[in-house]
Amino acid sequence: MIGIRRIALPGQVVADLEELTARIPPGDTKEARRLWRVSRAVRRSLRAGLDVMAAGRGYCMYCGDGLGSTVDHFEPIARNPGRAFDWLNHVLACEYCNSHHKRDLFPVDEDGNSLLVDPTAEDPLEHLFLVLSIGTYRALTEKGEQTIKVCGLNRAQLARGRETAVSQVTALVLAWWTARELGDEVKRRAMVWTLLDQPHADVLHAMLRQAGMPGARAVFRADDELIDLLRAPELAEDLQLSGGAV
Repeated sequence: MIGIRRIALPGQVVADLEELTARIPPGDTKEARRLWRVSRAVRRSLRAGLDVMAAGRGYCMYCGDGLGSTVDHFEPIARNPGRAFDWLNHVLACEYCNSHHKRDLFPVDEDGNSLLVDPTAEDPLEHLFLVLSIGTYRALTEKGEQTIKVCGLNRAQLARGRETAVSQVTALVLAWWTARELGDEVKRRAMVWTLLDQPHADVLHAMLRQAGMPGARAVFRADDELIDLLRAPELAEDLQLSGGAV
């Protein structure tokens, strides 16, 4: 899971969302679901906005692996129908995460505050630590623990994919540096775009973050060249210029 920058919607879409919200009687889950189901144009607009925000080719904002196929309500309609058309409550999710894991689950603390990480409102890496060697997350907070559980972030296929992604990111970073040293701008840009376009964007983010930590040599098995490249301001600049939120 990576942090996602939420964009502003066009004025007409905002007005449509406000109008639909006003039509939902307080606490009326049934009517909220009905309006959501029939408001196809608004759903398409929301999906378009989420596609712009999402990593790569529109990957799930929870697992980062499957392509986002549904607009998910972060706080479920069943819990809060009044947020059915709240732009701040929408994320892009793959069918597997939405239907098999998160569903209508929404754990809260004793004060009613969410115990799920909202990737569009906070930095997931403050709650989750990705163990690169095995591709699984370790919780840093109670919110991180609940997010791992509810979103199924440590399911076997994701762990295997992240392990593979570590090797892919390493190879791409090394190829990026070689292209840069040789002045091959075409290949340099291609390596950057490939880094940003692949699934498991959380691996790239975690590698960049952990390269700057005191235990970096242990994490990267004393690969000082890779550590230096991940720390290189030139890499951060290229990723930012290409639209990567790193």
